[in-house]
Amino acid sequence: MLSGRFSFRLAMRPVPAIVVAQLFGTSLWFSANAAADDLARRWGIAPADVGTLTNAVQLGFILGTLVFALSGLADRYPASRIFAVCATLGALFNGLFALAADGLDSGVPLRFAVGLCLAGVYPLGMKLVVSWVPERAGHALAWLVGMLTLGTALPHGIRLAGAGWPWQAPLLVASGLALAAAGLMLRLGDGPHLKRRHDAPPLRLGRVIHAFTIPGFRASALGYFGHQWELYAFWTLVPALLVAGGNALPGTPALSGLAFAVIGIGALGCVLGGHWSRRIGSARVAATALAASALCCALFPLTAAWPEWARLALLLFWGAAVIADSPHFSALSARACAPEIVGSALAFQNSIGFAITMLSIQIGTRHAGDWGMATAWLLLPGPLLGLLGLFPLWRRRVAVD
Repeated sequence: MLSGRFSFRLAMRPVPAIVVAQLFGTSLWFSANAAADDLARRWGIAPADVGTLTNAVQLGFILGTLVFALSGLADRYPASRIFAVCATLGALFNGLFALAADGLDSGVPLRFAVGLCLAGVYPLGMKLVVSWVPERAGHALAWLVGMLTLGTALPHGIRLAGAGWPWQAPLLVASGLALAAAGLMLRLGDGPHLKRRHDAPPLRLGRVIHAFTIPGFRASALGYFGHQWELYAFWTLVPALLVAGGNALPGTPALSGLAFAVIGIGALGCVLGGHWSRRIGSARVAATALAASALCCALFPLTAAWPEWARLALLLFWGAAVIADSPHFSALSARACAPEIVGSALAFQNSIGFAITMLSIQIGTRHAGDWGMATAWLLLPGPLLGLLGLFPLWRRRVAVD
């Protein structure tokens, strides 16, 4: 029995399996966005109300990760089991949204529940990667975050394709994929690393907060918080920036296609950054990506006189750089923590980071119409402060991934 399970793990190759499961599981996150136009027509709601559905997922994720972190649940039980249970429950709530919701009153609580469940999918997927390949966590996590990036871009791709499916279909497909992810992780199990030591201190309520007393974790977390100020607001504002820059008209297939390209190219940025980290280390890859993002934030509002193709090229470069640092903050934070609190620490870091995204998204979407291309300057403090926070790690040479 044990030898058969071990042979299965070898054949499966843990990192690709976790990456696929993460893509399938996090497909729940933006599944409702693919049906945004149909929901607006059928429920008689404004576009801003569709944004409320998205923010409900964000809020659920924030509260869920906070509970996982402060309670220590992320490290009390096997990560693969938590992942499987949460992916299954997320698939259920997502399916109920597709089949039973008939307006915001019923839809918002169900999307909030999906966000709660994702708190046991995304951070625990990162912990699973570290439990299998801690020696190359930055490279492996780059693939994992790259798949999440493709999932973020997917609604724009579906709209571009103009699929004639009923609006419920994309959500039900996402639920099916999440169930497949649950089965995959149950079959794989946890890796041999991050096992709890017999002499480890007990997992007391709120112990994870002490992770911020560790200089390496604190520097990585501060870099991540600056990164989060920019990332999700940028993804949200990509269509508005394309329109403000004259690259596409509102509501056109061209806008959807270009938005898909600008966001989706981030997957390539993650993969390339992961490979590069094996030569120069995660801290320097993250610092380089933050610096590149800051340059794009500062430069974009000044490109009004550029040719359209040059402005689009800058946005594509920005889309690749803005996410390339994300997996390396997780790798650096996991490396800095005691093994017995890695899951809780990553969940806590995610919780604070995603709370920051809600503020920058709210400000950016409120003022994008008035500020036009200058909206990019709103994002600039994020990568600059992230570079400052990460400075203790990237200023010195550290072990490569």
